[in-house]
Amino acid sequence: MARQSPGVSDTSELTPAETRVWRAFPRGESVDFRAENEDPALGDTWGAERTVRASVLRALLLKAPLEEGEIAALKLAGARIIGVLDLKYATIDAAVRLSHCHFDSVPDLYGAELRQLNLSNSVLPGLTSATLRVEGVLRMTDCRVRGPVRLGGAQISGALFMERAEFTAADDSEPVLQLNQATIGDDLWAPEMRAHGQVRLTGASVAGRINIQDAEFDHPGGTALDAQNLTVGGHVRARCLRAQGRVELRGSRISGRLDLLHAHLSHPGDTALRASSCVIGELWVSGGDRIKGALNLRRSHIEILTLEPEMLPDQVYLSNLRYTVLTPHEPAERRLPMLERDGGRYEPHSYEQLMAAYRHVGDDDAARLVQLAKQRRRRTTLAWYGRLWGYVQDATVGYGFRPLRAAVWLVSLMALGSIAYGLHHPRPVKAGEAPDFNPVFYTLDLLLPVIDFGQESAFAPQGWYQWLSYALIITGWILATAIVAGVTRTVSRQ
Repeated sequence: MARQSPGVSDTSELTPAETRVWRAFPRGESVDFRAENEDPALGDTWGAERTVRASVLRALLLKAPLEEGEIAALKLAGARIIGVLDLKYATIDAAVRLSHCHFDSVPDLYGAELRQLNLSNSVLPGLTSATLRVEGVLRMTDCRVRGPVRLGGAQISGALFMERAEFTAADDSEPVLQLNQATIGDDLWAPEMRAHGQVRLTGASVAGRINIQDAEFDHPGGTALDAQNLTVGGHVRARCLRAQGRVELRGSRISGRLDLLHAHLSHPGDTALRASSCVIGELWVSGGDRIKGALNLRRSHIEILTLEPEMLPDQVYLSNLRYTVLTPHEPAERRLPMLERDGGRYEPHSYEQLMAAYRHVGDDDAARLVQLAKQRRRRTTLAWYGRLWGYVQDATVGYGFRPLRAAVWLVSLMALGSIAYGLHHPRPVKAGEAPDFNPVFYTLDLLLPVIDFGQESAFAPQGWYQWLSYALIITGWILATAIVAGVTRTVSRQ
């Protein structure tokens, strides 16, 4: 005779449906109450022939008799489970599969230890399972949960499957899915998951990959995905992700690739994606709509950064961001605008980093353009006299990155002086001792502060020609000083 167990004083008190489950358990046999094409959400319309009390399942898992030579397992499908399935702090050696079931009350698995748990295709009003330990796999594939799922601190040795699962809650007083501080020994597999409310992954650790491709995180005006300090051993596949609300990844460590190809991120008026202070192998942000909200990558270290200019929002925070490779390779003119969207502040490191990325691929012309843009941006932060001198250096030699401008200025001024003094020779200072007048070398004498051809000291222009000589002398000194300053700056940057 079967031993008595909590909640069940005698097996004769079991309903026919419960008896089927009780007898199947010791041999690990499946019990399936499903009809064709039924919806588990309509569990309240199912009759007694498929209703099982949660207290019976608890008794079955804790104290039901076992059969020698058989492996016990609870394999139940298509049942309506009434009452609270209370397995708090319980240690269950048998595998538990409650698929396509409808739970009337929130199961309480707080602190429980299970070999394996499968809730696929079930409908639950919530799940209390913080600090749960699962030796194998936890499956919630195609689940529909109408209240908070509390898996904070859970330890899952295998994978966590949540494909096409849907999480909602009556209010947003707490996240609809809580995996904070959870440890997953394999993958977190949740493509096409739907979360209407916040999903929390703060401090979680996933040894394998995370797949949230085609998933939806819907929490407008708040944080849709809070994954601060997340640690992932592999890739995070988030292609075609749709997030209404902030995606928070601050302080995360992702060894592989964070794939946001074709993602749609929206949090207008605030930060749409914050991946600051992160260490990421590769970050792909391309192919999707323009991000609605700010992009924050401050203080992060990314080996390969893929950023499409078309996806970048009006605010891009890149202070102290480090990356080795920037793709796709774009002209500097298409990359520079993102450096001007950092809250209007001048961030020299951002320009130096972009310059290094261009040099890494051998595009020295683009690197020089970035250096020139950096000096022009720096000029806006200077006092009026610093800005004035900056404009002079920019106009004359492009801060040293446009040396041919100096030659153009020199040739133009030499032509101007040569024509002017060729049409009207200045008088000699000492008649009979002056050399033959040469307008070209006389003009060069005025323009070049160091070189002396003996023309300037031998002739003395008058009237406006004298003022022209003064202008050429001053311009020559300014041009020479700008050239020296620009060349010195360029050499020091090499």
